[in-house]
Amino acid sequence: MQNLLDLDRPALVEWFRARGEKPFRAQQVLKWIHQQGVDGFDAMTNLSKPLREALAADAYIGGPQVAADQRSADGSRKWLFQLADGNRIESVYIPEPDRATLCISSQVGCALNCSFCSTAQQGFNRNLSTAEIIGQLWMANRLLAADGEQPVSNVVFMGMGEPLLNLDNVLPAVRLMQDDFAYALSKRRVTLSTAGVVPGLQRLAAETDISLALSLHAPDDELRDELVPLNRKYPIETVLNACRDYVGEGRRRVTIEYVMLAGVNDSDRHAHALARVLRRVPSKVNLIPFNPFPATRYRRSAAQRIDRFRDILYAAGIVTITRRTRGEDIDAACGQLAGDFEDRTRRRQRFSIEVRGGAA
Repeated sequence: MQNLLDLDRPALVEWFRARGEKPFRAQQVLKWIHQQGVDGFDAMTNLSKPLREALAADAYIGGPQVAADQRSADGSRKWLFQLADGNRIESVYIPEPDRATLCISSQVGCALNCSFCSTAQQGFNRNLSTAEIIGQLWMANRLLAADGEQPVSNVVFMGMGEPLLNLDNVLPAVRLMQDDFAYALSKRRVTLSTAGVVPGLQRLAAETDISLALSLHAPDDELRDELVPLNRKYPIETVLNACRDYVGEGRRRVTIEYVMLAGVNDSDRHAHALARVLRRVPSKVNLIPFNPFPATRYRRSAAQRIDRFRDILYAAGIVTITRRTRGEDIDAACGQLAGDFEDRTRRRQRFSIEVRGGAA
């Protein structure tokens, strides 16, 4: 049977056409699923009873199931979602007065092995399907509506996984997010964060114009090779050129994400080097206080050091803000998402051995 959460509007039009139905049925069903949040066909009252019965025989609407629902003291909320195969992923809801952001996952785990990220130390299992990606937004809005909370207005692909390594499923989900018959989010309200998979960036530019964030975290290749091993394949200059091509010559900017690691990448020298590296890239910088996880060797930079780093970048003409840590008390902050899944890379096992060896 077909899970209709897997289909964006063009795919759903073709699905209905193959069954002898008019294309506008896709629009009706999209609105019921994504705007009304229904999970069955009986509620779709502008469809005939025979059509609803036919749909029930051929299709279903199936999102992830809630395995845990944690609330932070700051109002953030983290969901552990159970997938059909037993794997579990995490999504985080961050409400603010003028917006409500949902941080979603694109893979079960992550294959990139960034050394400062909890998700990366957990290893990797598989890509998420389109239904599992958009299902996080679909389920979040259903849960929020039931609790009388603010619906999601912004989506960021900053959860588990590297979205550019799963574009076949990420792009249909993005199209649903932007579709007027689904979530109607503008390009500025959907942000994809990447470690810098250059071929994926090029394909993304050809198919969408959503906002872009780059996980940079270092101003030179030697340090970034250590923090973000993908840099050995796509070094900083190559990645920044691809980012510059993506945002073009207009007012758009790529958001540079830079986690602040005490004594590693947070000196005045690093700040001046970062300013030089970014001088030709339309960008703004988000400084992210490091969020610790068990057995990590990194520490968060002191607040005064982060302020100094920010001031150097600002003096160089680069818009720079320090991201406010949210959801830290429920391990929902940036870099802390871990989920629960079978690790096919054996990285989790190797990390555990390293930790025990270090403790000994």
